[in-house]
Amino acid sequence: MISQQFLVDRRGLLSYLAVILVAGCGGAPGPVVPIGAAPVSAEQVAAWVRPTVPANPLLLRFKWLFRDDRSSAGGRGSARVEPPDSLRFDVAGPFGSNASAAAVVGDSALWTDPDDAIKKLVPNYPLMWALVGVARMPGDGAELLGLSAGSTTAWRYVRGADTIEYSRTGGSAGRFVAEVRENGKLIGRAETQLGPDGMPRSSRLTVPTVPARLDLTFLSSTRVEPFAPSIWLPRKR
Repeated sequence: MISQQFLVDRRGLLSYLAVILVAGCGGAPGPVVPIGAAPVSAEQVAAWVRPTVPANPLLLRFKWLFRDDRSSAGGRGSARVEPPDSLRFDVAGPFGSNASAAAVVGDSALWTDPDDAIKKLVPNYPLMWALVGVARMPGDGAELLGLSAGSTTAWRYVRGADTIEYSRTGGSAGRFVAEVRENGKLIGRAETQLGPDGMPRSSRLTVPTVPARLDLTFLSSTRVEPFAPSIWLPRKR
């Protein structure tokens, strides 16, 4: 497919992106993709997604805190990410209470323990992947829009009234944002702070419909050898 070219006012665009970053740091969140986004090719989107996918298997350890309008809970957990599209997470509360785990390939679960392990934490798979700083490729037939200026790239997938939007900024204080709408309704927004090495430092998922918020603080990010096949098997009860 031939890459499509488009013209934008770069000075105005850079100013607009700066507003997005400032808005995302406090108060109401700013838009993920600017109005100036234009049609782009699947090859362009693949080039933007690629840097978000780790080149080597990763073991991420984190603290988590979940809050809604009724209660809050927290604990520790880990995520094992095997490129290009496999992830296993394990989380538990204090002293190993209320342990949950799941293994995911792409946008579907191999298994979950308990059955609602994913649903009770995140509303869908793209937002789950975004919490570890990874963007998903678009599905077949999606309309693709995007732009890139300076160190920031933003892009959108549109299928009917459903949209997935991403924005990624590099540098010493990088930032990755994902926002998902279904039938035009916002179901969640994930914002991940990245270190100079591109590894996640912290993540926040906001779900407005509950309302609820999940915060992850990453304690370590380690490149490891490929995981043993047993990692992808359900936990023994």
